[in-house]
Amino acid sequence: MFHPRPCGCKGQRTCLVCEKEFGAFNLAESWLSEDNKKQSYIFCPLCELAWPGWESDSWKVHPNHEGESLKFPGVKVILNFISEEEEKKLMTQIDEIPWDLSQSGRKKQNYGPKCNFKKQRVRTENFCGYPAFTKFIQDRFSSVDILERFQTVEQCALDYCVERGASIDPHIDDCWIWGERIPTVSMLSDSVLTMRKFVACENKYNLMERKFYPSVITMQGTVKEDSDIAESFKRHSQNMDLEIDTHNDKESHVGSQMIVRLPMPRCSLLIFYGPARYEWEHGILRQDIKGRRVCITYRELTPTYLPCGPQSEIGKEILEAGKKFWDHRKFYNLDNSDGM
Repeated sequence: MFHPRPCGCKGQRTCLVCEKEFGAFNLAESWLSEDNKKQSYIFCPLCELAWPGWESDSWKVHPNHEGESLKFPGVKVILNFISEEEEKKLMTQIDEIPWDLSQSGRKKQNYGPKCNFKKQRVRTENFCGYPAFTKFIQDRFSSVDILERFQTVEQCALDYCVERGASIDPHIDDCWIWGERIPTVSMLSDSVLTMRKFVACENKYNLMERKFYPSVITMQGTVKEDSDIAESFKRHSQNMDLEIDTHNDKESHVGSQMIVRLPMPRCSLLIFYGPARYEWEHGILRQDIKGRRVCITYRELTPTYLPCGPQSEIGKEILEAGKKFWDHRKFYNLDNSDGM
């Protein structure tokens, strides 16, 4: 069952449809052991500490947490980033655009350059920006300190279908061209992102590329100036060490067998960066999709492709395309649909 299936799954990815119709083996819940679950922590968006527990809404007892808390750097959760009225309007417009089938019981709408992560090649000829009705979200990023100078180059909407057993396997977003900060807006229902420490080789996810560009965020949680990033590249070109801010397990106090769960409440914005971005795999368990959930995830370029980086000419074209917005109703001829 490694060939593509009509449901959109391929390889080892499965959903309830292909598990029933084709006998595909379900790996959706097998990446966590019972021992992992016994050592799990829930991140609280209010005190920004991780507390013992598994249930995704257990953080709501704040400030009356129990047990010993842990630091988990590299995470920011902003509750009510959009209003329910904005969510309602946004979902109406999103559903006016055709959804593409995706793996593991999901559907998707993806806007960005075409990337070959294995060959490290990028094509922009079909990248013409984003639906205009989503612009207010990108505009609102400017109100978040940790997203200062964030320039969107990919916008990906995912529809988690509960009737298809939607999930997403643990992974790290590719590190060759996608940058440090990854914001996600959640809609329609609450869910949780499950994090596990990454212990495999650096060849996976192009993690080796991290050695060739500096961090955007300092260890103090502030955004670096472009001039500081440019200076880091200059030092590196002179055969000096490239300065990369890192956090270690001693600081975070989180061991390799522990699981940290990040709440993604309806209408919230989750941002992860730094150690949470590069040192932990993230996934969504099938059991944590309790109703239809739609999210929009945004990505930026690595510093290598920014104006302060050595591959700025390649990045320039991508950044220019990422400034465009278009009217989806005109594109899909929806204004005339009543007259057909």
